[in-house]
Amino acid sequence: MESTSIHDAPINQRYGRLLSCSLSCDGIAFDRFLEAAEGQARFFWENCDEQMAFAGVGAAIELMAWGPERFAKIMAYARELFDGAFVEEENNPLTTPRLFGGFSFRHDFMLDKTWSIYTPAFFALPHYQLARAGSAAWLTINTQIPYNESPETLIPDLRSALEQKIAQLKASEPLKDAADINALQSIDYPMSYPVWEAMIEEATRGIRAGALRKVVLARAAELRFHERVKLLPILRHLAAQYANCYRFLFEPRPRYAFYGASPELLASVQGRQLETMALAGSAARGDTAETDRRLGDALLANDKERHEHDIVLEKMCQGLSPLTESLEVQPARLLKLSNIQHINTPIHATLAQSAGILPLIETLHPTPALGGDPRPDALRLIRKLEPIPRGWYGAPIGWIDSNSDGQFAVAIRSAVAQESRAWVYAGAGIVADSIPRREWEETELKFRPMLEAHGVLQQ
Repeated sequence: MESTSIHDAPINQRYGRLLSCSLSCDGIAFDRFLEAAEGQARFFWENCDEQMAFAGVGAAIELMAWGPERFAKIMAYARELFDGAFVEEENNPLTTPRLFGGFSFRHDFMLDKTWSIYTPAFFALPHYQLARAGSAAWLTINTQIPYNESPETLIPDLRSALEQKIAQLKASEPLKDAADINALQSIDYPMSYPVWEAMIEEATRGIRAGALRKVVLARAAELRFHERVKLLPILRHLAAQYANCYRFLFEPRPRYAFYGASPELLASVQGRQLETMALAGSAARGDTAETDRRLGDALLANDKERHEHDIVLEKMCQGLSPLTESLEVQPARLLKLSNIQHINTPIHATLAQSAGILPLIETLHPTPALGGDPRPDALRLIRKLEPIPRGWYGAPIGWIDSNSDGQFAVAIRSAVAQESRAWVYAGAGIVADSIPRREWEETELKFRPMLEAHGVLQQ
């Protein structure tokens, strides 16, 4: 079934009516579902607490938007799409149709060789959607019908298609061995240390002169493989090593994929309830429990790292305050990953009104954890100093449901692949007393999850 693509269409343009039909399908693994769809559009999302996960195959509908109004445009398109939709299991959260996708770091993002198929806003409604929570799993088919057709008359055919799909998946061959890794041909770091050092020194001079308080600067690694990048072994590795992260795959075109395991929640909205976090300040993990404890305590007590973290927390609360009825900031704590630990302050809020998730995403992005403060000055400096466009790195990635609620992570610890190449990104928060060598070492720590996931052992 061909997909429908909306490219900056007028807001009042009408879609056909969305029709969603679902069947329970316990026993189908996400790996098998995604592997069976090799050569098609594929999507995946799993919460860090593993309470709910979704995967999608094919694209029934694609939504795209450009320009500074991209958040509002996607929200309008989504509401128009879901308005009047016929959802057979409408009270079941596992059958709710969901748009998967995200945004570029900058609204004036221009396509380049690395991000050749991406737009400043790009979402897809999967043709088939598999959702799981605990032991329950449901397979949903999404399609469009003319408004003058009766949904009830088409349900039997859709159920038949779902039954055939479930039977095919259950009868499919077992997955290949999990050791099926990517064979590296070469790795290149386009930015040398002297260039990084000069970039950090220019940024710290500006901060000390009062031009801004903080800026986040990033670098990239380019990986070349002997064959096309194998995505499922990467996802399996991330699930095993980074289960407490938000893991995602956005592959709207076959073999052109954006994926990762982000520790940073940008926003989760359900009705008027909002969850987010201020995540900034980093340190390595220790080889022993005692060393790890000492490193964590030192991180929490480090003036430079706490200053960087406090800027993020302060600006996030300032941005959220006009939109909320109540705002609860929890005590700072350590978020420990397998190779790195961060200072994390969870934030819970009750919104003044239920307006969906995208207004919150637009307000928060980019937080000082990925941009800087003041935001406009930091973004100008990033554009001036960074030689490689960020594309979708550090930007919102996630999903929107039929109620306009959703969940987005910040796309860090991520990579973008096309055919046999992949680009991995890592950044560091720069404040007045940042030391170039230490920030370089921090980016090496942040490269590590995705390099190891690709089968690359860092030297």
